[in-house]
Amino acid sequence: MLPDELPPLPALTRAEAELIDRYLDVVDLLGRINPALYGDTYRGLRAAQALVGKATALRDALAVMHQRGETELHAGTLARALRVLDGERRAARVMLPPESAS
Repeated sequence: MLPDELPPLPALTRAEAELIDRYLDVVDLLGRINPALYGDTYRGLRAAQALVGKATALRDALAVMHQRGETELHAGTLARALRVLDGERRAARVMLPPESAS
């Protein structure tokens, strides 16, 4: 069950917000491609095809930050933003599931 109200996003620059959004796009697609999870090859193929464009957008978001002089990632702030946006659950789909006892 979700809490009544989600915590607010931390203050982010427009470029940081774009970075977070594009990063989560890539994570979501990698989760759909994960061969250790149930799915079909067509779904994985479609996600892999989309990954190219999303990875390019992620690269572009980082390039904009660098060009604007935002040379450091503020990991604590960005991690809070990822948590608010359900990043832990989304990133867990990229990892291997626990071994079953068989």
